[in-house]
Formats: sequence, structure tokens, C-alpha cells
Amino acid sequence: MHATSSTSDGADGEGPAAAAARLTGRAATGERRLSGALTEVTLDGGLTVMVKRGDGAGAVRAEAAGLRWLADAGAVRLPAVHGDDERWLVVDLVAQGPPSARAAVRFGRDLAALHAAGAPAFGAAPPGGPRDAYIGRAPMRNATGSDWPRWYAEHRVLPYLRRAVDAGTVRAAEATDVERVCERLPELAGPAEPPARLHGDLWNGNVLWGADGQVRLIDPAAHGGHRETDLAMLRLFGCPHLEAVLDGYRQVAPLAEGWAGRVGVHQLFPLLVHAVLFGRGYAEQALEAARRALTG
Repeated sequence: MHATSSTSDGADGEGPAAAAARLTGRAATGERRLSGALTEVTLDGGLTVMVKRGDGAGAVRAEAAGLRWLADAGAVRLPAVHGDDERWLVVDLVAQGPPSARAAVRFGRDLAALHAAGAPAFGAAPPGGPRDAYIGRAPMRNATGSDWPRWYAEHRVLPYLRRAVDAGTVRAAEATDVERVCERLPELAGPAEPPARLHGDLWNGNVLWGADGQVRLIDPAAHGGHRETDLAMLRLFGCPHLEAVLDGYRQVAPLAEGWAGRVGVHQLFPLLVHAVLFGRGYAEQALEAARRALTG
């Protein structure tokens, strides 16, 4: 490991090892930089933690609050939060292993239990954190609502569509297909469901297959939402043993009839976020998902 004094990241000169020591009250004995934002830090006594440097006002507080809120459900496993402030997040390091069908089934059951823990409203932010948060590096506004189709259109789809149009990533004439989906959401959304406790950014990179055979989730954009949105995001970017995950989920909480046909509706949100962050390729996927939803 590198010497703990080898790096610094802020105007105050504090690096990840010093931040971990300050937030945990345990001396840091080594660090290993993984990326510009992530560092493994070994603390006195041998515990190794993951230290993440946050970007964006309130981003670390929102992530820490999300991890705690999801963990409070007692369902899906998440790395414990050892400390956080406006800039730094210190959590358990997850020792990773290979994905397995057995772990996938258990993950599906646990995910169903997480969703069933519920939320006060669609768009409800985790308690103890800021109302407005992020999904990836994109700002995410957690305005609340009681009617999912209206809330999803106003606060999850249309804001990112407007940003993509303003940036020229989606042409104004193309945006009408997405707008038509929003207008038809009351009929496209399926049966009404209560607000679920969502991870909110459930792509495969945020699903860690632990060496102990348990799945853990990281980097949430947690909020109250529709449970099918988490499942649609798992399918969007691929997940090992996805069918086993879904089998486990349905053992605990059967999905409403027609859920498979609504996947594209729920993928509009993450696809438009990615269009805003990463460009035209994702915009084309979002437009195709909208057109499929409109044609049934």
C-alpha cells in the first residue's frame, strides 16, 4: 500500500486516508487509490474501508442517507456507513466473488422485501439527507406526489427530456414521442401500486456479488418510486442471472399482469439521464423505447 500521506484531494489538503481517520476516529495505516474518486484505506486494527470523494453539493449526504434508508428495511444488504460529511463517504469494503444463480434468487427475494418496505410518497427522499440528490452525476429533484403516472412524467422523464432537447441531443420533433408516452401514462402504467423503497440507480455496476455469496448494493439514488423501475434498470444494462433474480422476486411479490410490456416505459427515465450525461446514442435508445411503448 501507498503511504497514507501520499495524496491530497481538497483545498484543505485532506486526502482520503486523513478523511477516513477523521470520520471513523481510527488511525489510517495505508491506502490504495482505485480511481479519482475511490480509495481503499486500511485503518488501525486491520479494517479496510472504501473512501469515496463526492462531487456536487449534497451528493455525499444524499448517498449516505440513501444507504442508511435502504439498510433500515432489513432486506438487501448494503455496505455500512462509517462516516460522511459534505465531501467524503466512508463505507465497508465489499470483498467480491463470482455471480451465482443461488445468490441471484436470494437477491431477488431481498429486493422484493426492500421495495415492500415502502416510502411515504413517490419522490420521497431518504430521511436525514437533502431533498434533492443525484442519479450518477445528473441532478435529481425529489418532489413528491401521490399519482405515479403524473409524478413520473413531471419529475423523472420530462426534466431530462428538456435538458436533452436544450443540448441538441434530442431534436424537438423527436421529443413528441416521449411527450406522447407521458400523456398516455395513466393507461400505460398498469395497475396502481403504492410507493416502493427504490435503490433508484440499479444498474449492474451497482450490484456487487460478494465473496460470501450475498449481493450488496452500492451508489443508490434512493427515493420512493414504482418497483418496476428498479427491475427495468436491471434489464437495461444487463445483470448476471437476471431471470433467477426475477424468479426470486416473484416468489415473494408477484408482479402485476403485463409488467414485461411496461419495461420500456420504466427505462425512459434512466435512458434520458444517460442521454443528458453521455449523448446521442442513449437518446436514440430512449426514443425507440418510447415508440415501442406507443405501439404496444
